[in-house]
Amino acid sequence: MSINISQLTKIYGAQKAVDSISFKVRKGEIAGFLGPNGAGKSTTMKIITGYLQPDGGTIEVCGIPVNTNRIESKKKIGYLPEANPLYFDMYIREYLGFCAGVFKVNPIRSRTEEVIAMTGLGPEAGKKIGQLSKGYKQRVGLAAALIHDPEVLILDEPTSGLDPNQIVEIRDLIRKLGADKTVLFSSHILQEVQSLCDRVIIINKGRIVADDSLSNLQKTKAGDHSVIVEFKEIIRANQLEPITGVNSLEPQTTNHQPQTSVFKLHTGNPEAVRKQLMELSLQNNWNIVSLQSEQNSLEDIFRTLTQQQTTNNKHQTIL
Repeated sequence: MSINISQLTKIYGAQKAVDSISFKVRKGEIAGFLGPNGAGKSTTMKIITGYLQPDGGTIEVCGIPVNTNRIESKKKIGYLPEANPLYFDMYIREYLGFCAGVFKVNPIRSRTEEVIAMTGLGPEAGKKIGQLSKGYKQRVGLAAALIHDPEVLILDEPTSGLDPNQIVEIRDLIRKLGADKTVLFSSHILQEVQSLCDRVIIINKGRIVADDSLSNLQKTKAGDHSVIVEFKEIIRANQLEPITGVNSLEPQTTNHQPQTSVFKLHTGNPEAVRKQLMELSLQNNWNIVSLQSEQNSLEDIFRTLTQQQTTNNKHQTIL
């Protein structure tokens, strides 16, 4: 395994940022690492890359123990942190050449030009980093992470600050890199994760709450489908409580008439729920404007898992 984490723990005072988590990521896999703000994502990534010392557990990168051999493990890792640290007074080529020198890349010049082309920095390559837009600064950070051709990429919000066209380009690059590297990346753009990853790891309050393929998560973690119903009348959520087989119910906003009501019902049995909605409407003389089923998105799964209250976890967590 390229990344092997076992019982990883990080504590700040009385607060557990990471609470005994374990997972593995193999070569050629792009794994999305998701969680709400303060869940422990960035802390975990900093520990994997050797920038933070854990309070418990073990981390191996390409078979190298990070706890006891940070220098060798860092040679295997390309890291783009969320707060992208750059030297604004340096030119792009100068900075990337400096990074290449740190990793003893040879030849420096040709590899620098290669990553400039790879990350789309060519049009701005003659500028100082401080003169760049946020999106191009993000590209410089990604280029620096790639300069030594690492086996493992740890990317924390890699498309932050990019415009829609740039996001598509960087997604394509990550997808290409994932063919022969190990990629672990976090993003708040869930559609991005859904388009890139077959596997998703979700952390909440310092604990792993899901680690599976997206297709399995859709079936087992948050119900296979959602049923969306719109009523012509004002209906309260508690009036739908008699319906069985509903995992969760969410009122939805609507652009239609203000007196209408829209609800999304998460369920593993959409046909049964649709039937019950029709029967309940007949009993109460409600008028259904529309009734449809759809497969749950990653956003639905994420919200369901991270909003669940775990009574056995009383620790406050920090990022």
